[in-house]
This record gives sequence, structure tokens and C-alpha cells, in this order.
Amino acid sequence: MSGHSKWATIKRKKGALDAKRGAVFTKIIKEIMVSARAGSSIEGNARLRMAVLKAKAANMPKDNIDRAIKKGAGELEGQEFVELTYEAYAPGGVAILIEALTDNKNRTAADVRMILTKGNGILQAPPAVSRLFDRKGFIVLDGEKTTEDQVMEIALEAGAEDIVDNGNIEVITAPADFEKVLEAITKAGLSTEMAEISLVPQAKVSTDKETAEKVQNLIDRLEENDDVQNVYHNLDTSILDGEE
Repeated sequence: MSGHSKWATIKRKKGALDAKRGAVFTKIIKEIMVSARAGSSIEGNARLRMAVLKAKAANMPKDNIDRAIKKGAGELEGQEFVELTYEAYAPGGVAILIEALTDNKNRTAADVRMILTKGNGILQAPPAVSRLFDRKGFIVLDGEKTTEDQVMEIALEAGAEDIVDNGNIEVITAPADFEKVLEAITKAGLSTEMAEISLVPQAKVSTDKETAEKVQNLIDRLEENDDVQNVYHNLDTSILDGEE
């Protein structure tokens, strides 16, 4: 796992995401609503706990969170969302996995296909792409406020798999250990930049800069779609970040 840096991609887009906070809130609200179908109790619904953690990390108001939970649980009237996953290859053999939540499957399918076609991406049948990723817990701490040594003892003792210092401190966990590790870090008084369970590529694909830019543009267009919740990929973005 060492050398993986999802945060490098995230921090590069953070300014753009902050400028689109309303769109970010909309995606998180959808996730909360779908998660709340299995029950509105945060204690008894692990997926809902994760969605609420993400909402709090994005500074979403508590009223918005509570309303989304009630809508998802059927206590308030709300839209019904369907979960969809698309697998594709982008230029350079880069694997892309797209997760969507939508109230109109036909619209979303058409939009995703159009974006992929314009970006020279090709849809694939599962598990062509999904087999290239592992589901992991991912916690990021500000490298200017804490050190790898401070985090390491706490996180490893709580069950973390790996700690990576990429300017910020990245903690990788098995999904089952995510909450335990996050709780240990929080109890130690260390604040997190983000915390979520996501898909991490088993290996990165390196391309020339021109191809990497085309792939990144394709990823950006997918992420801008209102129905798309998450886009995972195995592009080595170091060439875009000016790293060797």
C-alpha cells in the first residue's frame, strides 16, 4: 500500500470542490438517504454512520443531515434513488469505476456513456475493472499539525494496515477496522482532513503527460455529473502534480 496517495488527487481538486459545496452536499445527502433505508439508527447502521461522518467532515449543517435521514427512512417524503455501478477503461489503459445514485436510470446511463465516449473511454463488463481495486478505510490528517510518529502508534495499535507520509498523513485500514481506528485517532485529539471507506487501486498505471491530462479531464467530467457519487481510478497522477 505504501506509495499510494489518494490525497494527492483530492487536494489538487479541493479548491474546485469547495467552490461547488452545494453539489457536494447534494451527493452526500443522496448517500445518507440511501443508507437510511436500512434503518435510521446511526448506532445500528454502519453505512449510515459512514455517510454521516462524511457529511460532518464537509461541514454539513446538522438539520440537513437529520432531514436526509428521515427522508431515507420514509419518515418524510423524498425521492427514491437507485444505485448503479459502471466499469470502464480510459485512454492509456487506465481503469475507471463509477458509482452513481439516481432517480432515473436511463438518464444516468445515457449521460455516463456520452461522457465516456467523448473522453475515448470504453465501458466494460464486470469484473473487468472492479477486480483491480480493494475496498479500504482511508483517513487523512494534516501533516502540518501532526507527525507520522504521533499517528503511527495510535493507528497501528487500533488495527491500521499502513501509514503513509505524503505531506499529509494517510492511514489505511481494513473496512472492518475503519471505525475503531478513526475513533482512536479522534480520542487522541488529532483532527482529520477526511475519513471514508473507498476503493483503492492495487497498482497504478503510468502514462505520458498528455494522456494523463486527457484521463483527468474525463474523470473531472464524470465527477461533475449530478448522479455520479464516486469515481475511482488507477491513474498515476504524479506526472500531473509535477512529481518525478
